[in-house]
Amino acid sequence: MGTPDPSAFRRAMLDADPRLSRFDPMSRILSFDDFDRGFCGWGQLVGNYEHTLDAMLPGYAQHSQPMLSSIGHWDAGSHGGVDGTYALKIATRPEKGAQNCAIKRLTFRKSGPIRIEAYVAAKPEANELLLSMTDVRSFGIFLDLQSMESAGASAERVMPHLRYLNAENGQLRQTWQTKRHETAFVPIGDTGDTVSHYHLSPEGWEDLADGQDRLCYNELPTKLNWTYLRLDFDLERMVPLHFQCNEKVFSPDAVGSIRMPAMKNLWGMLNFGFLVETDSDKRAFLYVDSVCISAEF
Repeated sequence: MGTPDPSAFRRAMLDADPRLSRFDPMSRILSFDDFDRGFCGWGQLVGNYEHTLDAMLPGYAQHSQPMLSSIGHWDAGSHGGVDGTYALKIATRPEKGAQNCAIKRLTFRKSGPIRIEAYVAAKPEANELLLSMTDVRSFGIFLDLQSMESAGASAERVMPHLRYLNAENGQLRQTWQTKRHETAFVPIGDTGDTVSHYHLSPEGWEDLADGQDRLCYNELPTKLNWTYLRLDFDLERMVPLHFQCNEKVFSPDAVGSIRMPAMKNLWGMLNFGFLVETDSDKRAFLYVDSVCISAEF
């Protein structure tokens, strides 16, 4: 009898768990976030402030805490998640151009490849008996990373951003976009300790090469289909390795990142975020069923 193949045994263990078998994690799973178990560390992206919350930049001031939702609809009751009752619900305000996001904050102990996978669905609030296919402007994923202090003079803060631009000013776009240029930092308060920039601002997005991607919206705003997302990134070289939406794989060279010098208090930062934006005066929702974050070390 031969020696068992450890990789085959590991794959068999993953396949035996229906919650994990729909993911393709790297060798070490850092977190598996099934929102039937709670928030799993995902929360509101709060802007920086000093002395008063009014010091927060307006982009951040519009954000609110995500919630756990059974995805209730007026016509068919609770939709539920992929294989359970609850999903993480990220909701905008009912104002055209409003944004919201959820963030999970970690640090990393080794510079190497990481992967985030998720099943998501973006829908508008079903407050009209209409298709409403152009009411969600965009949804997407971003990372906020900073090198370890040991990187020395080459240390930097890097923020890969990707969004699916579904519609703009009522017109379907259905294309993936990325962002490369930082927005200006502004001082917050009067101590000189705090600065802020709104990196999710509408300005600076550019279409991905071959970014056109027709996703499943379905025939009513209350009919919801889950979409698979995957983003791989190398924390040592600070470059993207892979971006995928369902079956479509994009060139990692097309994935842009906002890059800036390392900041004094963010060493080893490993943040993950999801965003959603509305293109009408109704709320847009991004539902996240589950997330798997893994690394190769």
